[in-house]
Amino acid sequence: MTETLHEQGQQPSPCVMVIFGASGDLTKRKLIPALCNLAKGRLLSPQFAVIGFSFDSLTTEAFRAQLSKDIKEFAPEPVDSKLWDWFLERIYYVQGDFQDSAAYEKLKLQMAAVEKTHATQGNRFFYLAVSPKFFAPVAKQLGQAGLTQEVEGKWTRVIVEKPFGRDLDSAKELNRELKKILDEQQIYRIDHYLGKETVQNLMVFRFANAIAEPLWNRNFIDSVQITAAETVGVEQRGGFYETAGALRDMVPNHLFQLLSLTAMEPPISFDADAVRDKQAEILHAVQVPNPEDVDSTAVRGQYGDSVAEGERLLGYRNEPKVSPTSNTETYVALKLQIDNWRWAGVPFYLRTGKRLPRRTTEIAIQFRRSPFVLFRKTKIADLQTNRLVIHIQPDEGISLRFGAKVPGPVMQLGLVNMEFDYARDFGRSHSTGYERLLYDCMIGDATLFQRADMVEAGWRVIQPVLDAWKATPAARFPNYAANTWGPAEADELLARDGRTWRTIGEERTPSAPSELPETLARATAGVK
Repeated sequence: MTETLHEQGQQPSPCVMVIFGASGDLTKRKLIPALCNLAKGRLLSPQFAVIGFSFDSLTTEAFRAQLSKDIKEFAPEPVDSKLWDWFLERIYYVQGDFQDSAAYEKLKLQMAAVEKTHATQGNRFFYLAVSPKFFAPVAKQLGQAGLTQEVEGKWTRVIVEKPFGRDLDSAKELNRELKKILDEQQIYRIDHYLGKETVQNLMVFRFANAIAEPLWNRNFIDSVQITAAETVGVEQRGGFYETAGALRDMVPNHLFQLLSLTAMEPPISFDADAVRDKQAEILHAVQVPNPEDVDSTAVRGQYGDSVAEGERLLGYRNEPKVSPTSNTETYVALKLQIDNWRWAGVPFYLRTGKRLPRRTTEIAIQFRRSPFVLFRKTKIADLQTNRLVIHIQPDEGISLRFGAKVPGPVMQLGLVNMEFDYARDFGRSHSTGYERLLYDCMIGDATLFQRADMVEAGWRVIQPVLDAWKATPAARFPNYAANTWGPAEADELLARDGRTWRTIGEERTPSAPSELPETLARATAGVK
């Protein structure tokens, strides 16, 4: 990834990165390894430095020692010792409370010293890897300390992690609070899903290939399914999850970002606002469910106890820090309609959940069936032959399913796949998923970051669902066993439309009979 960026990108200007919540998991697991990858690819300025800010009682030396230990465990590949030494001498630490103005004065002094030592030229960006309740207070303290001003061509940016609000009202309020301190172009609302190569490749696939875009509409596409499935439960995050739930945690950010990139109109360019204008148009075009329609367009679930491969899997209510009578959903399925010319009548089905059988994030485009009059007397098990699947994670790639005749004297249809696999065709990526996002922030490219209007448009769609579920607690939680594909109501959501959820992973094996000749079976292995 970094080599590709270096070939086509620019080296960022000198700057200092300040990480709030620097002693947390995100820093050691993602941010520091991502910065090392950028440094390896020569995509960091030589005049770069990092300042960690957190409540933990650490010194710069102790912080460096801890990161030196962590990088060996969490880097996607071993970090060259010389590169790490170069990077380590650019790392500093400030201890303080996020709401203590005196701590920000210490930070200001440290930034001045770093600027003098490493010639960062007054450019800085702040990464808020903190609890959402601290987003506005940290921004306010930065403003009061004079650390958000942009003067004499120097830039200041703030990266805000998710979740951005708990509902529509809180999202609007957070936007108002941030804009008291910062201009919109200084705010980078991050969604790490957009750092994945396949998500970015979605725009390339659609708009750079003449075979795709003419078919990308209601005339040829029957439906779209977007899935984000996790095999893990809430683990040690029960306290957080009790206040969030699957709907808040995944839908208005991750899934709506995938939806908007899938459905958006072609932008006039790949400039940040041109792309985000088209994404915002789609989010505003999604039909907001009427309260009385929520039961027929939204499904919630909660996983219960189960056994898989001899291992007992705890139900959600038995997880640490979770109420034994909790009504928090761990699974969500939605049916959405986009009210515009391109997508009128095409349903978008979204689903996400924990403790599902397989970890995957994907977008499945189901094309309309052909008129099968010609094949009415032949054995065809599945008329819905053409499906495009964009695999976001963990196995990044794109597969296209189509029908082919099984060799032999009898007319029989087999289903085969052409596949593009990132690891096979471009080499396995050692990216953390944050490299592109950090790099874009440093060069001032906000294309992959959400704007205020996009955030609010997403919350606007799910607010009626939040309200309905709050007013009427779930009647029969838990309603799906751990290691299954969710509650029966999710299947019924599609069955009412004469459709089914696609079987995850089915494109990896031929759908034709087991006696498929070897020549046809080979077609499923991928075509370059």
